[in-house]
Amino acid sequence: MRIEEEIKLDYSDVLFRPKRSTLKSRKDVDLNRSYVFKHSKYKWKGTPIIASNMDGVGEINLAKKLLQYKLMTALTKQHSIKEIGTINNNKDFHNFVALSCGTGLESYNRLKQLIKKYPKFQFICIDVANGYSENFSHFVSDVRKKYPKKTIIAGNVVTADMTQELVLSGADIVKVGIGPGSVCTTRIQTGVGYPQLSAVMECADAAHGLGAHIIADGGCTCPGDVAKGFGAGADFVMLGGMLAGHKEGGGSIIEDDGNQYIEFYGSSSEEANEKHYGGLANYRSSEGKKVKLLLKKSLDKTIRDILGGVRSSCTYVGAPSLKQLSKCTTFVRVNNQYNDTFGKI
Repeated sequence: MRIEEEIKLDYSDVLFRPKRSTLKSRKDVDLNRSYVFKHSKYKWKGTPIIASNMDGVGEINLAKKLLQYKLMTALTKQHSIKEIGTINNNKDFHNFVALSCGTGLESYNRLKQLIKKYPKFQFICIDVANGYSENFSHFVSDVRKKYPKKTIIAGNVVTADMTQELVLSGADIVKVGIGPGSVCTTRIQTGVGYPQLSAVMECADAAHGLGAHIIADGGCTCPGDVAKGFGAGADFVMLGGMLAGHKEGGGSIIEDDGNQYIEFYGSSSEEANEKHYGGLANYRSSEGKKVKLLLKKSLDKTIRDILGGVRSSCTYVGAPSLKQLSKCTTFVRVNNQYNDTFGKI
């Protein structure tokens, strides 16, 4: 047993330190990034925000809206060949949609069927709760051998050593985050996790040293957190809760006391296991919770709010583009982010 004494930080533990800027307006900030991925050699350009592959977020109708802003979507693992076919004819979807799978045989077979039917899709998201198993690294390696020209996203991990392991196994992009999500209870149920800001900084450094990329997955509660993820070195930021609660995410609308709500739950929750796998296995416990969100009226407004916040962050630190944000970032440790006299935002 040992204890790491060095302090690790979450997004809520820091603020950007403002710096002198020559930018005249937020509209002058360029949020596009251009990447060439390590193994696939694929060239991609867009705004590197990704909708998480969660029920109510990683959905086709939501992906259609995000595409208008050149944002990505990682579809859930459950979309059928027929459903994927509804977006196959739009060539841009192949660049902005990731097909998700787990490490199970059934999930992998589904992925192979999808790629055989729709070979133009470029991104594969191999998604498990615990990316530290040896089996996971072997699986990533097997997928890389079968699809040498596809861009592989793999995770989740939170430390430099496993980031390097996944990159060397064939991942182009490593997904970073264990337990920070709004409907994730892994840290409560297992006591396992890593403060997200520090995880992003350490994993980004490890991945970039090998010519690979990372996704900061989870922990964002507001546009400022999205900017902090980029400032910490993330190449992409993945959002779940911030994009949940819109009609484009599907789900039944619940009427209660004159208000409309949509249910949102974690991918490892009892609800998700019941819906997709026939219930929790008797050797497992739920590592997610279900919440009831007020129906958000406009996904466009949510997206513009996020993008506007990131642009504003760039102007405060003097970054003319998202690419320059991490180079211009100095974080200040704080005990309090904002004045909540009149309640939380």
